[in-house]
Amino acid sequence: MKKKILIVGGVAGGATVATRLRRLDEEARIILFERGEFISFANCGLPYHIGEVIRERSSLIVTTKETFRDRYRIDVRTESEVTAVHTESKEVSVRKKDGTGYRESYDELILSPGAMPLTPPIPGIDLPRVMSLRSIPDMDQIKAAVDGGIHSCTVIGGGFIGIEVAENLVHRGVEVTLVEAAPHVMASLDTEISMICEKELRDNGVELILEDGVESFTEMDGNIRTKTASGRYVDADLAVLAIGVCPDTAFLKDSGIALNDRGYIKTDAYMKTSVDHVWAAGDAVETLDSITGEPATMALAGPANRQARIIADNICGIKRKYKGVQGTSILKVFDLVTGSTGHNERQLIRAGTHHHVYYIHPQSHAGYYPGAMQMTAKILTGEDGRLLGAQVAGYDGADKLTDVFATVISLGGTIDDLAELDLSYAPPFGSAKSPANMIGFVAQNERDGLVKHKTFTQFEAEFDPETDILLDVRETLEFENEALPGAVNIPLDQLRERLNEIPKDKQIWTYCAVGLRGYTAARILLQNGYNVNNIGGGIRLQALGKVTETIHGGHMQKEAIPVTHEDGTQILPEKTAETPARVIEVDACGLSCPGPLMKLKENMDTIAPGDILHIKASDPGFYPDVQAWARRTGAEILSLQKSGGLVDVQLKKGGAAAVSAAPSASVPADATQKNKTLVVFSGDLDKAIASFIIANGAAAMGGKVTMFFTFWGINVLRKPEPVKVKKTLIEALFGRMMPRGTRKLGLSKMNLAGMGPAMIKKIMKDKNVDSLESLMTQAQKNGVELVACQMSMDLLGLKLEELIDGVKVGGVGYYLGDAEESAVNLFI
Repeated sequence: MKKKILIVGGVAGGATVATRLRRLDEEARIILFERGEFISFANCGLPYHIGEVIRERSSLIVTTKETFRDRYRIDVRTESEVTAVHTESKEVSVRKKDGTGYRESYDELILSPGAMPLTPPIPGIDLPRVMSLRSIPDMDQIKAAVDGGIHSCTVIGGGFIGIEVAENLVHRGVEVTLVEAAPHVMASLDTEISMICEKELRDNGVELILEDGVESFTEMDGNIRTKTASGRYVDADLAVLAIGVCPDTAFLKDSGIALNDRGYIKTDAYMKTSVDHVWAAGDAVETLDSITGEPATMALAGPANRQARIIADNICGIKRKYKGVQGTSILKVFDLVTGSTGHNERQLIRAGTHHHVYYIHPQSHAGYYPGAMQMTAKILTGEDGRLLGAQVAGYDGADKLTDVFATVISLGGTIDDLAELDLSYAPPFGSAKSPANMIGFVAQNERDGLVKHKTFTQFEAEFDPETDILLDVRETLEFENEALPGAVNIPLDQLRERLNEIPKDKQIWTYCAVGLRGYTAARILLQNGYNVNNIGGGIRLQALGKVTETIHGGHMQKEAIPVTHEDGTQILPEKTAETPARVIEVDACGLSCPGPLMKLKENMDTIAPGDILHIKASDPGFYPDVQAWARRTGAEILSLQKSGGLVDVQLKKGGAAAVSAAPSASVPADATQKNKTLVVFSGDLDKAIASFIIANGAAAMGGKVTMFFTFWGINVLRKPEPVKVKKTLIEALFGRMMPRGTRKLGLSKMNLAGMGPAMIKKIMKDKNVDSLESLMTQAQKNGVELVACQMSMDLLGLKLEELIDGVKVGGVGYYLGDAEESAVNLFI
């Protein structure tokens, strides 16, 4: 006997179950009821047609009524609304578009009514210029308004639809204000990841009003005035509601089918309702949380499709259970991509679940291959190491990493599984130690007692300035650009030699840019008897979401189209009436901090006041760094923007007074506060590298920098090839026993019979860190003065001819003279 199967609702759930049923049962009579005109359309693509990213409206129609009829022999009845379900008689009531009605019987009934936009009782919510987006007619109405030339729109709600609508309206040139009642956008994300999304929205011109709900809508001279709970007024040509959805299940009120207190249809593991022969799938159902086993609802297309398939299988005799919803989702926010899966930290705290939090900031693929972009990843684990949730934000690779985390969670995996994952690797696509592996390693390190990681929230709650020390182990240049209040700076490479500066009776909190150097510092300190916490994620975690309130030097330009000269240099059009401003292009992509700053300073020194430097960098930390650098040096930022994960900035060089020069007796005292001196005593490779990194960073910040090389440090300055000079026997022996130049220098630790230097050089190359030779060349280009101690040269039997070009010879008096005019003196 043929089964008669009725399906209420099309789109993801209804259309999927209908086609699956036909593939499994060629004889069944299948009738699909759809209240609207379209049975299967891409509702997730609606905002993108408004923004004309998806240009053809027809592209959104996944399957037509005619295709269902001709290919699947399914009776599709559009513009037919099911108004009631009579489970006792196994019938449904149907109302047609013309107002007439009838009843239809069934053997099996599948409910996929979906959800509808929330419409709270806000005064003015029914005004014609207050719209929502759930269907193709909704999309047509909003797009018509945009095509008609609206200039502004207020978007209510900072969830998926609200952000997608905001982005696509901006693409169309509409000024957008987004109003969200919660403290942050995207409820599925934790605060630190939400703030990255918020920064991307603000960087692209969206005005955010957070933690401020809507009180009313009123019409004002053809516009819509939105009044918020705080009393703020926002006027716009249009308002779009995107404050969430509720199940469209009012027609089930007297059916006997069990609903939860919010109107969602209760289902079991087979997607069956409380009534026999009635099934349900999609946005209107309550199923189970796959992690906790508790009841859960989830309005996502992926679960709806899988639930529908399981229903068809069960009706046709293939017994299959639904494992529950995990909530894996992803969102495009202009150039940024953010994904999440499993539980967020707020959910775990609310449920009283003890958990651990870990962060990393990995590259999307091998850093030495062009185009690598930084991501931010957060995972949450249980006490047993089981992965409970994960969130990722980045400009490339975030989708892949989110799906890896989702797979591990769905299989009940742990941090050990993350660490052991065997994932694909080639330089254009990933790293030998994938981001999933890396965050597994980070979690294992704490689990195994190697470090105590703390979040910024824990730091703010637990740090006591009376009993604790906040230790910044980044390079001096990074520290000078931005640091946490009250922090003490000891660069990681100097830490072992400066342990005597750190009291052992204090609680030490280490931090760096992304967490790795902080962890390394914590290991050094822990093994030397210190009590240490490392702030996971580093200062970059805060900087990524930080709002830049002002741009030094005035306005920001969206774009500036320069005129190109025959010699390749450029001038900005608005300067042609006056003295042309030459534009120098600099590519700092792929360089790690402080590489982009060094490139900036090196090139800025070569141009004239009034000229413009246009520099691009892939390091997201360069965005705040360049602003701090401009404030310190007096350069004017003409434009600053991010696109596709690249930081793009144009700076105009100020007058001569704004550019630091070597101070002299005639220079005011405050100018010498930028001067730095370094005594380089050590001849070890690692310390020489640190010395020149600091020197280059100091030069980039302005002021005179003097490096005074004494005793074994002079070997750093030796030429690599032998030089024929007249020496005594003792002098010649000394020369043979000492390393000749940078290539012969050993490491202060882990020299490993000469293998250590080769290893560190390879790591530096892989990480795009300049070699010592390159750093020395940069230093001389940046005006760093290299001075060899005359007394040390005499004692060691070295001659000036044996040193690299550009080195001066001076005594202790020369050094002390520069030291007295400097704000910082370092001994390395």
